[in-house]
Parts: sequence; structure tokens; C-alpha cells
Amino acid sequence: MTTSSSNETPRGPVDSSRVPRYAGPATFARLPRLDEVGRADVAVVGVPFDSGVSYRPGARFGGNAIREASRLLRPYNPAQDASPFALAQVADGGDIAVNPFNINEAVETVEAAADDLLSTGARLMTLGGDHTIALPLLRSVAKKHGPVALLHFDAHLDTWDTYFGAEYTHGTPFRRAVEEGILDTSALSHVGTRGPLYGKQDLTDDEKMGFGIVTSADVYRRGADEVADQLRQRIGDRPLYISIDIDCLDPAHAPGTGTPEAGGMTSRELLEILRGLSSCNLVSADVVEVAPAYDHAEITSVAASHTAYELTTIMSRQIAAARDASAASGA
Repeated sequence: MTTSSSNETPRGPVDSSRVPRYAGPATFARLPRLDEVGRADVAVVGVPFDSGVSYRPGARFGGNAIREASRLLRPYNPAQDASPFALAQVADGGDIAVNPFNINEAVETVEAAADDLLSTGARLMTLGGDHTIALPLLRSVAKKHGPVALLHFDAHLDTWDTYFGAEYTHGTPFRRAVEEGILDTSALSHVGTRGPLYGKQDLTDDEKMGFGIVTSADVYRRGADEVADQLRQRIGDRPLYISIDIDCLDPAHAPGTGTPEAGGMTSRELLEILRGLSSCNLVSADVVEVAPAYDHAEITSVAASHTAYELTTIMSRQIAAARDASAASGA
């Protein structure tokens, strides 16, 4: 499999003027499958796993729900003035099949699959699944880039120690990641947090790990542009991983999730913050915790598909810019 240095013209989505959007396979944004194009600069992969949830299950069906909602995505992104699927080869890599009865084995499987995909030169746009999967994805990305900066969009901290004695759950991935040294602790931020905690010690522990916090109330009061500017300054030019729990959005914008909390961000605020991060060195990302059984009229899945689209656009722009710079230097 070749890397992003290929000069081949990327194969884009199915032409909606010839095939109705509701027809045909539901790949992400109606893009080709990875096995159809033989390579990818950005691989969109699903992880149908939700054995790490602490409340409502159902996120194992999230990836395919996001793919269905993404049928309406179009090839030009006016907010970023870019055609992401023409700038780089984006392909749907299908699902990583994981053991739903053994969390430890599932974590190992996700890490190994991510290793294989990243070794081809691809960046990952992962569709969850519950937030447990962020840990193996971060492990894999850190093998390639070293400790990475992290932006974690979520209603919750996800830095708790254990649940029922289990160290791998959807509420613990970022504590494990800090303990394992795979995060750059000078550039860690939660965005969109809110709601009750088990105690004030949760915030104390989180601060000791190096996390800054931008609450959903901060976003409301300060606005998306100011928040994005603060995050850019904290990240700098470090390799960046963005992990988005869809419950960072208010239940009005994302009812289909396992642990909803009142008072969240709007989908508009989330998308604008992401667009404000377009200059950051985004090496991979995930969107998790979409549980379609609790959704209404695909509200959550639509928000998640647009979120993944903005992240994919950022990565495609950066891949194209690096390719052009390399060509200009004669490398």
C-alpha cells in the first residue's frame, strides 16, 4: 500500500447526480472502500464496541449510524474552503472487529489494527464505539509520533481510576494514557465538560495529570473563536490527537448517547471550534459514544457525521499542503 506521496488523483464519493444519496452502500460520505483504492491518506474506520460503558449501551452501532447520516455530506466544504476528498485519498476502511466479551482483548485488537493502518502512512478518522477505544488508538499514534497533544471534547473528564475494579472502561482512558506516558502533558485540554462529579478530588486529580479545562459554560460565555485561539496556543505545533465524545453536545443536539448531561455545547459551537483548529498538526482523531437507539431523526448521527467531516477536512488540507511543499522543494 502506498503512502500519501502518491500523485494519483484521489477517488472521491459516488456522484449523487447519478446515484441517489439513499442508494448504495453506506460508506462514510459515500467514499470508496479502502480495498477498492488500495491506499488511503485518511482511513475512516469503525470500532463497533461498547462493552466499556457505565450506563446506557448501544454505541457499538454508532459507526454505521454515522455512515448512514453521512450520505448527505457533499464534496466541497465551504467553511474551510476545501474539497477534502480531492485533496487527499480518503477511504472507508470498514470496521475493526473486536471481542465484545473481553475488554482487554478488544483494546489489544484495536491497537494492532491501528498500528497496521498507520504503518501505511494513513491518518485515522475513527468512528466509535465507546470511549474505551481512545486508549489503544492513542497508544498506536504515540508509537509513530511520540507523546501527542490531546484535545478531548466531552461532558466528562474520563480520567477516573477504575469502575468496579476495571481499569479499561469508557471513563478511564485518559488516566491510563497519562500513566503510560503517551500524552504530552504540557498540551492536554478537556472541552465541553459539565455536570456533577463524584467529588472535588476528581478535578484535583485531573489537574495533576496536566489537563486544562474549558467547560461548556466557558464556551458559551467566551465564544468559539476565543476558545479555539486558546487551544491553538496551548497545542502549538505539537502532533495533535482529537477525541470527541458526542455527549460534549447538549442532549438537544445529541440525544443519542449513553451518558447525556444538560447544559452542553451546540453543534454549531463544536464545529466552529474545530474549524478554528485547522492550522494545528492533526495526526488522527475519533468521534465516539453515538448510541442510535436513543437518537431522534438522526440528530446525533448527523452532528457526528459533520464533526468527522470537519476533522477529515483538516487532515486532508494538511496532507495536501505537505505534499505541495515537498514537491516545491524537489524532495
